[in-house]
Amino acid sequence: MGLPGRRRDSPVCGGGFFFAPRAMIARRTLLLAAPAAWARPRQGAFDLRAIERRRLLPQAAAWLAAPPRTIAAIAAPRSPAGPQDYYSEGDYWWPDPANPGGAYIRRDGESNPAKFDGHRDALIAFGRTVPALAALWDLTGEARFAAAAMRHLAAWFVDPATRMNPNLNHAQAIIGVNKGRAIGVIDTLQIVEVARAAALFARHSAPDYATIRAGVEDWFAEYLDWLTTSAFGIEERDEKNNHGSCWLLQTASFAALLGRTDILTDARTRLQTIIIPTQIEPDGRQPRELARTKPYAYALFNLDVLAATAWLLDGGTGALIGWTTPDDRSIGGAIAWMAPYIADKTRWPLAPDIEYAGDFPVRQPSLLFGGRALGRADWLALWQRLDPDPVIGEVVRNFPVRQPLLWL
Repeated sequence: MGLPGRRRDSPVCGGGFFFAPRAMIARRTLLLAAPAAWARPRQGAFDLRAIERRRLLPQAAAWLAAPPRTIAAIAAPRSPAGPQDYYSEGDYWWPDPANPGGAYIRRDGESNPAKFDGHRDALIAFGRTVPALAALWDLTGEARFAAAAMRHLAAWFVDPATRMNPNLNHAQAIIGVNKGRAIGVIDTLQIVEVARAAALFARHSAPDYATIRAGVEDWFAEYLDWLTTSAFGIEERDEKNNHGSCWLLQTASFAALLGRTDILTDARTRLQTIIIPTQIEPDGRQPRELARTKPYAYALFNLDVLAATAWLLDGGTGALIGWTTPDDRSIGGAIAWMAPYIADKTRWPLAPDIEYAGDFPVRQPSLLFGGRALGRADWLALWQRLDPDPVIGEVVRNFPVRQPLLWL
């Protein structure tokens, strides 16, 4: 059963913050913004809680048994910083055969298996475990799930001996070139749902959360400040492709947890005036993602991030998914362009991805958000047919919206 006093038909926003009235959102739409009846289908037509109960309850023992393990326990031999400073290395960078021992060179789309992934793998595990425990607590009301989540949150954000320092100064470094890059900011996309889980715990007074809440929110406040004011954060914000999208989703999710209405207002403006107009074509294509050597996976990934961002920023009404620019660019249109190729990948009109071509699609959240926003029962049915729990590491990393109960 759900948690006491929770209205299942209420829009959920981090920190209990409800967003600006519809008057602030442009009325013109290509795919008409959904009426409330579309945004929340009738019981029996699409019962998300029943779907997630069937999926998550068999996993409960494994999530409960997962021990907290932060980056402080994982040595990073090439890191220029301390044991509590996050460090990772760029995916597509390799030793130069013409200059052994020199600066690495780029091979787009080809992941170097020798790169240091220890901190990122730990962050991904954290970003999977806490949201799963939060969703299980939401479904069952059992305190053991919340208690397990508290141990992870305390280890990563509160305990002085194990917490991660709230910056990404040394993410996605390139050996022989730099000690960290702005695009490394994408690594903390993995904790967007941790912020959603923290918001759930705060709203519904999870057992023992009061003892760590200040520490958790202080961490996110420090990181949000770094994300919005540091040179790396600003550079990542201004990226024109999925990196800019991921910065926006992170910023919105962390700001929602903290009730930062100023940042949320700016994020909505950025989505409507910069992200959608520059990333989506009128026919729904995402040219910057389709130009990559893994166009299918990149198009799916960016679309999921955009749909989640829109859903969060409009308070779960779906209005921003249906919203269009004056020249008919919209997230709904991008989902409509991609959905046939999710349903039948053999129809994909471009070259296959050079890696993991057979491992996508999975249960892409854009179908869920878009289906709920626009009344597309076919997208919801397709979403239900896809794999909700991929195990291949590269797929998991590019599937950061894993617990829909934290969003809907």
